[in-house]
Amino acid sequence: MGSALVFGTMPVSAGAAEASASLKWSTDPSTQCRFVAPESLGDGPKYWTGFCSSVTGVATGVGTIVARTAKQAGPAFYGELRAGVPIIGVVSEGGGYRAGLFDGKEIGASKEAERVDIDDSFKVAERAARQVSAYYAQQKNTASAKHYQGVAKQFASQLERD
Repeated sequence: MGSALVFGTMPVSAGAAEASASLKWSTDPSTQCRFVAPESLGDGPKYWTGFCSSVTGVATGVGTIVARTAKQAGPAFYGELRAGVPIIGVVSEGGGYRAGLFDGKEIGASKEAERVDIDDSFKVAERAARQVSAYYAQQKNTASAKHYQGVAKQFASQLERD
């Protein structure tokens, strides 16, 4: 589970990445893939598991950003990035979740978040966790595959309500 691994490559508009240059960018120390992480993930190293453009070196699509301190995994973002910038998803902060749209700094910061945005966030996060689980299963990393499958089930359970 240690490092972020790149699933494949996908072209991303260089203009979109330039337009978001004022955002705080992070670089995965393992793959050199670049992305913007929600502020709640902290200032330490962050690892992206998902697609990274071979042209721009920018993360895109559905995946996971995990903050790490030493060998310990910290808070994680599960969701969708476009041209390296989070769009929608969930931040898992140990004891709870922050779900919603990205406001340029954080996920789910809007006090007026629509219920549909929160539901959509958990759906995208579930898809991201399942995709990461499948990737680790393909790599024969059973422990990580099981972990992310469990995370996906937790996200799905957030949608099971009256």
